[in-house]
Amino acid sequence: MSECSSGSCGGGSGGKPSAKMKIQDEMIKSTLEKIKYKLFIMSGKGGVGKSSVSVNVAAALAAEGYKVGLLDVDIHGPSVPTLLGISGTLDIDRGSLIIPKEYNENLHVVSMESLLKDPDQAVLWRGPMKTSAIRQFISDVQWGELDFLVVDSPPGTGDEPMTVLKTIPDALSVVVTTPQEVSLSDVRKSINFLQYAKAPILGVVENMSGLVCPHCHQAIDLFKKGGGKDLAEKYGLDFLGAIPLDPATVVAGDLGVPVVLLEEDSFAKRAFTELAGTIAAAAQSSLEAASTTNT
Repeated sequence: MSECSSGSCGGGSGGKPSAKMKIQDEMIKSTLEKIKYKLFIMSGKGGVGKSSVSVNVAAALAAEGYKVGLLDVDIHGPSVPTLLGISGTLDIDRGSLIIPKEYNENLHVVSMESLLKDPDQAVLWRGPMKTSAIRQFISDVQWGELDFLVVDSPPGTGDEPMTVLKTIPDALSVVVTTPQEVSLSDVRKSINFLQYAKAPILGVVENMSGLVCPHCHQAIDLFKKGGGKDLAEKYGLDFLGAIPLDPATVVAGDLGVPVVLLEEDSFAKRAFTELAGTIAAAAQSSLEAASTTNT
């Protein structure tokens, strides 16, 4: 990953894009043209399980036969490699393009952690460096033909989310929240941010939506329940689904295997599989609606 220079991060003299920037723009355009649907998984608050949603949705889509790329743009705290049990650095082919890590035949992954020789190394980057890195994650990675590119973003409305939306303007945003008010208040800011950026919002996911007892199968509203659905209705957004707290998700994360790929059945596995199907159908409908509008 090359360092960010004044030319690569936003232009040369007079604020005009440099020749290098223009070439990268063309590479980004060429890459994105080969990807049918781009999903931007975001949240207003950390700790809501956004990466878990990203990983399990990507894995479930891949299990259904879709070609899926998973891009972790959480530069300071990437967790996708841990959740997938991936280690080691990325390879570069002869054309200097980065080759994504292959999790399985249908799922390929790129994360900041895979670019570091030491995964415990802190990344001390500011805005321009992060912007440059995210653009390179798209322009310099050999994604190939994909049905879905799932982008896992850090929480909030800072440099990374803004860069993703600017670089992938047709990305469909999936907003993840937990039911309690402390999360919902931050998610409202995220929705306002997406509306301000005129980004298409696919819908809202409520994670940690109750705890299902593994013994009696009764639901316990540990963090309340239904806040995400109410929020979606308030803003006129689609409610994509609710994912319960499930010990199987914790076990799967420690094993480095998405819960949707565990052999054992679980409440979380069923919920994530259903969510992936709902997102796939919603993405297809969204693209068809956009095509109809533009014609």
